[in-house]
Amino acid sequence: MGPIVPAYFHPAPHPGEWRRLADAGPAVRAVVLNVADGPGARPDPALRLAAERLRVPVLGYVDTAYGQRGAHAVARDVARHLAWYRVGGVFFDQVPAGCEWLAVYRRLAAEARRQGCGTVMFHHGVYPDPRFADLADMLGVFEGPARRYLTLAPPAWARRHAAATFCHLVYETPARLFTTVLAHAATAHAGSVYLTDRGGANPWDGLPPYFPRPC
Repeated sequence: MGPIVPAYFHPAPHPGEWRRLADAGPAVRAVVLNVADGPGARPDPALRLAAERLRVPVLGYVDTAYGQRGAHAVARDVARHLAWYRVGGVFFDQVPAGCEWLAVYRRLAAEARRQGCGTVMFHHGVYPDPRFADLADMLGVFEGPARRYLTLAPPAWARRHAAATFCHLVYETPARLFTTVLAHAATAHAGSVYLTDRGGANPWDGLPPYFPRPC
């Protein structure tokens, strides 16, 4: 199963990156569309055209600010992604991991599905309360550098779910470590793993040179 690619870069300054995404086709499981920590304030024709050229599912990025954004604002972002970019699902980012947030995110997921999202993904960046797996189609349970990823051990509850439920985002992965990190992913019960050699404040601002080598 291919990676879920966080495409946090615009096609205008990065047309070659988007061509590579389009050419990758089924080697990619999905692409996360992120205009400005969400769909932006108005439709972006260049981004819509780039998204339409992809031959894989597209998920619209929606920041939930660890539960601090109001449900109306979150629902508005979902609606804009669906209307402006015709996404097939939603990537809820900054999702808290604790059980006290289950009811809030149950409602957000239900609203996204009501609006027409076929796929709902929660990105926690860590393993959350196990019951989150009952609310979303996919969970992002790791985001960090390769050196830390190589120590990751999934909790026992995760293995009671299909590996396809879990997605990992791994940065600072040089080409020389690619095979080692990928081998670890096979033991870490991950259905989708995206690797990049980039780092810094936004390691998702472009594609790594080894993309679309299977992840």
